[in-house]
Amino acid sequence: MAKAQPSITTTPLQRVFFTKDDTALEVPNLISHQKESWKEFVETGLSEIFSELNPIEDYTGQKLELRFKQYAFQEPKNAEHFAKENNLTFDAPLHVNVELTNKVTGEVKEQEIYLGDYPWMTERGTFVINGTERVVVSQLIRSAGVFFTAEKGVGKNLYSAKLIPGRGAWLEFETAANGALYVKIDRRRKIAVTTLLRAFGYSKVSEIKELFKDIDTGETKYIDATLEKDPAHGVNEALIEVYRRLRPGDLATVDNARQMIERMFYDFKRFDYSRVGRYKLNQRLGVDLPNTTEHRVFQLSDLVAIIREIIRLNNTQEAGDDIDALSNRRIKLVGELVARQFRVGMLRMQRNAMDRMSMSDITTVTPSQLINARPVVAAVREFFASSQLSQLLDEVNPLSELSHKRRLSSMGPGGLSRERAGFDVRDAHPTHYGRLCAVETPEGANIGLVL
Repeated sequence: MAKAQPSITTTPLQRVFFTKDDTALEVPNLISHQKESWKEFVETGLSEIFSELNPIEDYTGQKLELRFKQYAFQEPKNAEHFAKENNLTFDAPLHVNVELTNKVTGEVKEQEIYLGDYPWMTERGTFVINGTERVVVSQLIRSAGVFFTAEKGVGKNLYSAKLIPGRGAWLEFETAANGALYVKIDRRRKIAVTTLLRAFGYSKVSEIKELFKDIDTGETKYIDATLEKDPAHGVNEALIEVYRRLRPGDLATVDNARQMIERMFYDFKRFDYSRVGRYKLNQRLGVDLPNTTEHRVFQLSDLVAIIREIIRLNNTQEAGDDIDALSNRRIKLVGELVARQFRVGMLRMQRNAMDRMSMSDITTVTPSQLINARPVVAAVREFFASSQLSQLLDEVNPLSELSHKRRLSSMGPGGLSRERAGFDVRDAHPTHYGRLCAVETPEGANIGLVL
């Protein structure tokens, strides 16, 4: 008798559609860097500029004092599509509360002032200027901070350093073949580093040697070699020597020299490491100074740490820093670029206000009579209309539009120029891998400078 076949029950196949499952990965906002940078400029960047300018005083400093208080952008006057159709700029008005103090009578006048209309970012991370859509390309530049490089000498490398602040005088250190250490301030004639240390207050040779005795232990005694070449023998002589090198032809007195050094290195309006610069200095020199306004001006401890590091590198013969690595470069986004122009305009307005203060009747003058917003508006509009970094949006297709908003340029104010840029700076660097697309760069004169 034949065996009965077992019954097979089949369950219908479950078909899975992976294309319909959109929970796997959240799509990032690919232009968030543009929008967040603009938001930061509006919320904190402007307040930093206003606090930097506060207070504006008349030339004597004894009659009037002007202070910027709260500020706010109003809603844009025109709709975006209306601005495009009528060749207008999509902009928003800025209003600032200003306080004017009469120092003679103690009277305080407060007024809300209209400070002009400024281009406003659209939801797409672009700007509408005179009816055309423009985008501000981010700038890839050398970071503020300190960089150590090696140069071939006879039988060994000689090390040099560059101290680059966000704003102010550059300091360039170098090691001579005889072991003496020199510094150049703003590319002027070189000065022995011990002269600069003396000018900053180290009067005795024993004090200077004490700073470096644990590090200057090699065959070449770098501090001794520098002291031999140092023409100064005290603080006053050092101050006069520094002044002569920086301002040849001017009458060199101790007071003039001290005033010049105070202004050049300790005035925040003239010298600022910037937040990035202070962070990079702390990282490279192994110091731990807070990133505050008072520590963003020149610090004597930084100068000592840089000289110590140069001596250490000369003794150990290690490799210097790679200035083309992305760790030594940074990106300036739209907010920072516009803030720079806003600061330029505000400084022009400050000079105008000071002139008007000296010509006005201090009893009847009001804040609105002293402030003229035109230089500020003109500086910002000039940036959007004619800067190398403000470009017509590439609207060929959505992908070209997106890649234009994410583009980086090494050119522009404070950056490189096509003519001066060599092969090293244009070349693909190992630190680019996984961060910057090597295929995106154009062929021709801009290769490697636009990424």
